[in-house]
Amino acid sequence: MSALPGILLAQENNMRMVVIVVSIAIIIGGLIMFAIIARYFRLWIQSVTTGAGISIWDLLGMTFRKVNPAVITRSKIMAVQAGLTEAETGITSKVLEAHYLARGNVPLVIRAMIAAAKAKTMNLTFEQARAIDLAGRNVLEAVQTSVYPKVIDCPPRDSNRPNLDAVAKDGIQLKVKARVTVRANIDRLIGGAGEETIIARVGEGIVSAIGSAASHKTVLENPDVISKAVLKRRLDSQTAFEIVSIDIADIDVGDNIGARLQADQAEADTRVARAQAEGRRAMEAAREQEMTASIEESRAKLVEAEAQVPQAVADAFNSGNLGLMDYYKLRNVQSDTEMRNAIAGTGAGGKKNT
Repeated sequence: MSALPGILLAQENNMRMVVIVVSIAIIIGGLIMFAIIARYFRLWIQSVTTGAGISIWDLLGMTFRKVNPAVITRSKIMAVQAGLTEAETGITSKVLEAHYLARGNVPLVIRAMIAAAKAKTMNLTFEQARAIDLAGRNVLEAVQTSVYPKVIDCPPRDSNRPNLDAVAKDGIQLKVKARVTVRANIDRLIGGAGEETIIARVGEGIVSAIGSAASHKTVLENPDVISKAVLKRRLDSQTAFEIVSIDIADIDVGDNIGARLQADQAEADTRVARAQAEGRRAMEAAREQEMTASIEESRAKLVEAEAQVPQAVADAFNSGNLGLMDYYKLRNVQSDTEMRNAIAGTGAGGKKNT
């Protein structure tokens, strides 16, 4: 009987400890719940009052999944308020979380969906909007461009060349500025070429159209010829845009390129003719030098032959083939020839005296 009070006292102490532990656990749990409610209460109230369908436990789970609850909740509320229901669009909090974790811009996608739904002129699904956003393009700007076409300058305003230069068949240069009105093509936005391709193609088309014109006056009288010719070429193929119109904003007359080219060609032809004439003159001079050398060579041979005459006469005397009287007759003939040459005004060598 003496041990009973001790047992009862021990049991009473154990009960007190249990009560204290339970109380502490309840307090801690209450503090945690208070902290959760304090952190997510505003978002949860907004979700409940707007019908977004996001519970406070979903908000807590987003935190553990490293998703910003405010971004997801406000984006879902924005979609619900705009009439984008889950049944029609498939926009759920889980899908929004997945897009957020994929480094997508969730609010931008929702605003693009709302803009497309309000426009009622295009059918943009949430999956398309997600794909465009993840591809790195501004999906909201694409939707706005699809609804309200924008104007692209050709050449661009920040370009080093202020005009497109083209030359008609008559050789006159024309300087052109064009404005291209484009509308975004949502179906080709992924994988389609951008504005740079449109500008390059339009510039090439304008230059080709002017180059095909018979006269620059035709282009000046009717600039719409250029626009029609360029539009027929379907330059927006495989691009993210659809060309609505091409307008010639400014057109000026430049230089007479044809005349300049003809002048340059004439100058080049003159230089070629001069070079050819100089070549012929050099050849004639060389030929003259060759003829002079040939004459001198012949004269040398003549002198050499004349030098052999006395030796031949001496040999004739020695051999008896030439007598004294024959020699005197030869001398008389030579004297007579020299006299005739003197009367005629020529020297003994056959050269004219000066």
